[in-house]
Amino acid sequence: MAGTDEEAVAAADDALYVLTATLLTPAQFPSVLGDDYPEACAALGLPPVADGYGLVLGQDGEGARWTVVVDDVSLVAVAIASWDCGMEHDLSPDERTVVAALPGWPLAVAVAAPNVPAPHDPGPEAADGPPLAPPDTDGWGPAQRRLGADEIALQWAVWREQIDDSAFRTPEGPAEAAEGAGGGAPEDGAGQADGPSGGPSKIRRVLAEARAYLDSPPPLGRVRSSFAPGGARTLRADGPGWSLVARTDDIAFVLLDDEPGEVLPVGRGPELPGLLEALDQMAVRPL
Repeated sequence: MAGTDEEAVAAADDALYVLTATLLTPAQFPSVLGDDYPEACAALGLPPVADGYGLVLGQDGEGARWTVVVDDVSLVAVAIASWDCGMEHDLSPDERTVVAALPGWPLAVAVAAPNVPAPHDPGPEAADGPPLAPPDTDGWGPAQRRLGADEIALQWAVWREQIDDSAFRTPEGPAEAAEGAGGGAPEDGAGQADGPSGGPSKIRRVLAEARAYLDSPPPLGRVRSSFAPGGARTLRADGPGWSLVARTDDIAFVLLDDEPGEVLPVGRGPELPGLLEALDQMAVRPL
C-alpha cells in the first residue's frame, strides 16, 4: 500500500487541494489507528522510521481522496500550528519530500474542497493498492476506546470536575490505588455513576500492565507525555484492551475494551503518583 509508484504520486501531488494534515511520529500520531506508533504506521503500510511522517489529506482535481505522506515533519507541524492559531498557511510539500501517495483517507474528514466533485476514492487504475478508510467507530472497540481517551486528554477539566475526591476510598495497600474506581463522565451519558461490576479488579490489572512497562519497555508510542498546566504533564498509556489518561499531579482515568462506554477514575493513593512519574520519565515527548 505504501509503494512510491511515480504515477500515483504524480496523480495525488498534481493540483492536490489540501484539506487537513496530521503528524505520524512516535510522540504524536492519530491514536485511532493503533495503540502505538508502529501499529499506526502499519495501518498505512509504512515502516516506523524514527523521525516519523507528516500526513497531508486532500483531493485531486477530480475530487479523489489522497493521503500524501511526506518526510518533512517540521513543514507539516508548522502548518498545523498555524491553523490551530487561526492563521492561514499554505501547505505545499516539495515533491522531493513525498514518500508515498496513498489512495483514500485513514481518518474521517468532515470538509471537502470547493469546486471539485464530492470526495470519492480514486479508481484502481490510479491507485497502487486498496484505498485507505477510517477505522469503524460506530461500535465500541479499540478505536472508539482510544478516541475516548483522546477526548479526556483534550477536555481534562470537564471530566475532572465530575469526580468528587471524597468518593475514593483510603488506599490500604500497593494495589489499592484502584479501589476508588467508579464510572465518571460528562453529562452526555458516556459513563455510569456507579461504574461496572468488577471495575476495581480490572483497573488493578491495567495498572499492573502499565507498571510492567517500566521493566519491559513497550513498542514506541505506547506511553506518551505532553504539556499540562502548572508544570504537570498529561500522560497517555495504552495496552491490549485498555487506555489510561492521567495528569502527573492528579488522578487517572481508564477505559477498557470490555466495558463499553465506561470511564473509570483512579484515585492517587500511595502508588499512583510514583507510577505516573516513572511512566513519564520513559514516555516519548513532542519535540
